[in-house]
Amino acid sequence: MSKAASTVKPSTRPKSTKAFERVAASQFTMPRTSIHTVEADGVRVFYRAAGDTTAPVVLLLHGFPASSFMFRELIPRLADHYRVIAPDLPGFGFTEVPAERKYEYSFDGLASTVDAFTKTLKIDRYAIYVFDYGAPIGLRLAMAHPERVTAIISQNGNAYEEGLGDAWDPIRKYWASPTAENREVIRQNILTLEGTRWQYTHGVSDPASVPPESYTLDAALLERPGNKDIQLDLFLDYASNVKLYPNFQEYFRKSKPPLLAIWGKNDPFFVPAGAEAFRNDLPNAKVQFLDTGHFAIETHVIEIAAAMKDFLGNSH
Repeated sequence: MSKAASTVKPSTRPKSTKAFERVAASQFTMPRTSIHTVEADGVRVFYRAAGDTTAPVVLLLHGFPASSFMFRELIPRLADHYRVIAPDLPGFGFTEVPAERKYEYSFDGLASTVDAFTKTLKIDRYAIYVFDYGAPIGLRLAMAHPERVTAIISQNGNAYEEGLGDAWDPIRKYWASPTAENREVIRQNILTLEGTRWQYTHGVSDPASVPPESYTLDAALLERPGNKDIQLDLFLDYASNVKLYPNFQEYFRKSKPPLLAIWGKNDPFFVPAGAEAFRNDLPNAKVQFLDTGHFAIETHVIEIAAAMKDFLGNSH
């Protein structure tokens, strides 16, 4: 072999493993999401958190039948700029409610627990991301403590009757006549693996793109003893949220919180008219539609994170 062929130029020499790891770490490290449990309102609240504890807080409130797991891809995308906190609501995810607590599963009750949770963590100012059930819970907090809420991001989180889609019809029937028969219809058609999968995949151009662990975990947790009755009680109590819609709207007009409505436009539960309606009371509300369904975060987390950062950057 010639001398030229056997010589390796310095620029082509392989770097040491340690040096490569340092470079890789500096370029690709994302904020670590940690998990915790804290006692609040007599409940062991499970939550996920990430980001600098001195940074502005973003509180993520999930919906039915999900948990903080739905934010697994969003949290690290926000945590380089914000302290991100996502609790599991009582009756969902890994939050535990002791039997002796005799917990009332209502939206007033869930809001009280989240309020206690924020006080336990000494969070007195925060932006809220509300989705589905998270909307009436977060808006109860905002009405009670308008000085605490710096901004609202509503991802398919409704506050207007015109936002209720046809998928609510069997639940409306249950509100009007809460019989055992109507309760059973919801149990058999919604509180199943297939019903949960449909909520995740309906309106998605490629249903196979939705990670199966999302709806599979939700469905497994629904099967815990007594949990379906908890969910049926909450379905019935959702009527209390509709009655509060005028109060939510009055809060918007009076407090004028910065608001971003980022919406899966193919959602059968909360239709686009609900997103547009925010402008009735908040003319400066930003409304953005995504070509996806109810669980927009499963297919468009990159777009949602980017929109949130832009919105929050201009709101703070």
